[in-house]
Amino acid sequence: SIKPDQMIIKLVQDELIKILGSNNEPLNIVKNGLTKILFCGLQGSGKTTTVAKLANNIKKESKKKILLVSADIYRPAAQDQLQVLSKQVDVEFFHHQSQTVEAITMEAIKYAEKNLFDIMMFDTAGRQVVDEAMMTELKIIAQKLNPQETILVADSLTGQDAANIAKSFGETVNITSSILTRIDGDGRGGAALSIKSITGAPIKFIGTGEKIHQLESFHPERIANRILGMG
Repeated sequence: SIKPDQMIIKLVQDELIKILGSNNEPLNIVKNGLTKILFCGLQGSGKTTTVAKLANNIKKESKKKILLVSADIYRPAAQDQLQVLSKQVDVEFFHHQSQTVEAITMEAIKYAEKNLFDIMMFDTAGRQVVDEAMMTELKIIAQKLNPQETILVADSLTGQDAANIAKSFGETVNITSSILTRIDGDGRGGAALSIKSITGAPIKFIGTGEKIHQLESFHPERIANRILGMG
């Protein structure tokens, strides 16, 4: 009773879901002590907003004490932006006067441990992949921070470029998961497929709009349907 074309679509859909990760995976949050989450990504991928969105998401689902840290020492308004967002979601922001990412990282860890925070979310400067100095800086932060989660934030509108982005960041730090932003504007889900295939790390959330609450858990079957033009 099944037509061959329907059977083929079903097989392709199953395979896509398998590649994208058969189920939604939660964040790796330690039971006791401090969970450190490092965010990285290109400039303009919506990283800083995503940090606040995820903080908001975790806060709603648990009673965790969260600290937001910005290690962006290049963009003048980066610290201010994260501070404003931290007020919006009602979590604490780490103030510092340091000029180097090493100093910021070490001070933030000390502060978070001393004040018994459960989760520290660490925003980094958006970087162009070709910039070796910036990638080295990211590597230094990752070594000092030793995070439980390293999240690649990628704009789903990058399409095929997503493969290069994922490859460069994956070679620099150990990507453990990714979050796709602007999925609302992406007619297809190709970026999701590229990023998952290359990093091997699960996509855990998708940004579905500009607002602070517009972050959803990632469901592979929905993106698979979208890639096949069924969503």
